[in-house]
Amino acid sequence: MTLATEAIARYHKLIENEPYIELGWAAELQAQLRAAKLTNHPMSPVLRPHFVSSRDHAALEKANAIILSAIRRTEQIVLTSPAHMARLQLLPAERMLAAVDPGFAPLSMTGVLDASIHNGAMRFLGYREASPSSVIYSDLMADVYYDAPPVKEFRKKYKLTKLAGSKFLLQGILKAYKEFGGKQKKPSIAIIESRPPFQPAEASENALLLEFFRKEGLTANLIAPEHVEYRNGVLRHGELQIDIVYRALRLQEFLVRFDLNHPLVRAYKERAVCVINNFRSESLAKRAIFDLLTDETFTAKFPAAERKAIKDFIPWTRLVQAAKTTHNGRTIDLPEYAMKHRTKLVLKPNSDATDLQTFRGADTDELGWEKALRQAMRNPYVIQETTDTARAVFPLFQYGSLVMKDMHVEMHPHSLGGKIHGVSSWLSVAGTSGFTTLSGLAPTFLLESK
Repeated sequence: MTLATEAIARYHKLIENEPYIELGWAAELQAQLRAAKLTNHPMSPVLRPHFVSSRDHAALEKANAIILSAIRRTEQIVLTSPAHMARLQLLPAERMLAAVDPGFAPLSMTGVLDASIHNGAMRFLGYREASPSSVIYSDLMADVYYDAPPVKEFRKKYKLTKLAGSKFLLQGILKAYKEFGGKQKKPSIAIIESRPPFQPAEASENALLLEFFRKEGLTANLIAPEHVEYRNGVLRHGELQIDIVYRALRLQEFLVRFDLNHPLVRAYKERAVCVINNFRSESLAKRAIFDLLTDETFTAKFPAAERKAIKDFIPWTRLVQAAKTTHNGRTIDLPEYAMKHRTKLVLKPNSDATDLQTFRGADTDELGWEKALRQAMRNPYVIQETTDTARAVFPLFQYGSLVMKDMHVEMHPHSLGGKIHGVSSWLSVAGTSGFTTLSGLAPTFLLESK
């Protein structure tokens, strides 16, 4: 029995007996999450944190660093090769913005890999080169759960460490600003977001980040993109000079509403403002980058350690098209292969910023899969080999009662400078594909024996 298995069994036994079988503490936990303004983001009503063993955390950190290095190498090749750039299926505006140097190195900021650890096997299923709001959510969730009555009791037997990332996120932002050439000791930050009409600022998922920046002594504001102007080489909001833009507005959403003459884009292109979650990072963070990484002809000159890590940790991925490609060293017709092996494959939109659906071959009949494949031929999609995802039983608070559910567990390590500083976990109910209030973020702790 592993340490994690033993700890989970002990925790479950703890909450299924007095005094915790009475769920007043669980209702209070939910009230504390609401008071901490955490319920504007999908949160799983989980009553047990997700435990990560020090062994799994070390393995995750090592693999994460090597894969991120391979991704950086891929991005540099793509930026100098129109043919490889074309394989990412970028929009014309995305290609133009990808060509603009943001003024700081990618390693100065956060990259997020979607990871699954199952029976000791690790897989990275996706990648986002961005600073997600889940960093601040995960830290605040951990603070609330750490002092929950059964967790406090559990900590008498086991050592739990918060995997905090917020301070490292801020360090990365300030490091990027300095590398960009920023001179202000305490630069002003504009969080650029787009809110639905009549939604108050305090209900925004970025309000917590704003509060965090201000607690750290920085001038910070939530600003809509239509409320900035660029004049005399300075990006402004009224009389406020903006030194750093933290872009919390997705690029495709931005491009639907604005063109490349927007003040933010002009200031960005003229290096008048440091943009975190810069336009290049989102343009290049397409799922098709895994097409390049799993193409052995593309990675032939990569360092041996990176090629091995790609083989070990990234599932075979290809951009969907009517063409021949390679799989395990042999040439295949991609559509024909996809039809014959649907139960081992999944179709995913090239960008997670779209409303396009993901299709799992194992959950789709032959006719439905053929239809999905035709849709994927008309829109930017990738096809990827499926992997066994991590699953675990979690106690959940549903309708005032404790229920035990089998959940899929996806981990998102937050990386800065190639090292992990914080991990968030996402739970989804096994066997379901639609929306459920049981899915969402869960608190994550490093687990060690005392």
